[in-house]
Amino acid sequence: MKDFRRYLVLKYIQYLVLSSSNAISTLLGVLGSGYVMLILQSSRVSSKSTAVFISSLAKADLLVFVSAVAELFLWTSSAAIPHTAFTPALLQNLLMANTHISALLLSCVAVEAYLITFLPMESRSLRTVKNAGLTSRAIWLLVAAECALLQVDDVLKASSTFPSCSPGVWLLHLSSGAAALLRALSYLLGIILRIVNVYIYYKIFFSVSNRSAVRTK
Repeated sequence: MKDFRRYLVLKYIQYLVLSSSNAISTLLGVLGSGYVMLILQSSRVSSKSTAVFISSLAKADLLVFVSAVAELFLWTSSAAIPHTAFTPALLQNLLMANTHISALLLSCVAVEAYLITFLPMESRSLRTVKNAGLTSRAIWLLVAAECALLQVDDVLKASSTFPSCSPGVWLLHLSSGAAALLRALSYLLGIILRIVNVYIYYKIFFSVSNRSAVRTK
């Protein structure tokens, strides 16, 4: 559990404290995810909802790994393979998907910690492995749909050679509007998640501190 706590602290700093991930934090995050995935294979780790969220969080860094490997491959074979608008947009969307999935899963862990601290008995029926698995899959599906829409918009913008009155122009305007709205909502949700996470751990910290103070009296 100590390793899991260190890993979660690293991930909170990477996705919910830093305004944007840098190379060092990303590398540490990927290495930490690899280590956690190895730990989760151990029979000593009990199957709990928190472990499900942490497992899904570690798997999200596979997107970073795939993006880095693909970018390295494209860089080494730039002369042999022509660049298209699809590839750089896809690599960027993979990194964005990693950020959004990680932020949402970290928020799920925070909510679960809040429920364990303040509503342990009342929330027991909610804090199940099944519900954690369903929530994790729902997050992955929603972010995948977001990336698909942004990918279509990026490709349409890069290849916008439609006649002025063709249906393609309307499709381009529609996808651009939807993508702009989605980016605005994602930005707003990111701010809300930061505030909610700070509030939750603020409440938990002072609750634990007060309990410790009462016990020492």
